[in-house]
Amino acid sequence: MTSPGSPATARFSSLSPAAAWATGIAIIALLAFILWSMGRAPICTCGTIKFWHGAVQSSENSQHIADWYTPSHVIHGFIFYGLLWWLMPSSSFVTRLLLALGIESAWEILENTSMTIERYRSATIALDYYGDSILNSVMDVLAMAGGFWLASVLPVAVTVCLAVGMELFTGYMIRDNLTLNVIMLVYPLDFIKAWQSGAG
Repeated sequence: MTSPGSPATARFSSLSPAAAWATGIAIIALLAFILWSMGRAPICTCGTIKFWHGAVQSSENSQHIADWYTPSHVIHGFIFYGLLWWLMPSSSFVTRLLLALGIESAWEILENTSMTIERYRSATIALDYYGDSILNSVMDVLAMAGGFWLASVLPVAVTVCLAVGMELFTGYMIRDNLTLNVIMLVYPLDFIKAWQSGAG
């Protein structure tokens, strides 16, 4: 059995490289189409496209190419790589990557439903959150894919250190990160919300 960081895991499945690329593009295109059919805006309704938007408490958060939540999606890639390597050790890197693309795309769809948006707005500090733009959702999925690839080429210890470092850095910068986001979405805690809002 190869380890998560071993280059041997980069072998292709029975799909040809062209078919693998086509499948990956099709998954992302389907995501974009579903989000569009749900009424999501293709880009920020402000009419501009920014590579980086750093204001969390803003109607433009989660509307551009990258923001403070992009590292969370990179960490999704780390997690998916480890889980799928453990659950599907005999499957190829490409098979697991395509499955991860599907899972992350499904999350982006769920995240942009009215139910989840309202959950974010009521349980977290994301009072200005009204869902992602299609551009942002697609870039989030690509960030996950980048994290998935990084986990396949880096030693496990380096991957873990990167994840912890990103969590600590974003936690320090915006008082939020993947861990806090999951906690507040699943089981909101008043003292965390108070701290995130600056009251604690």
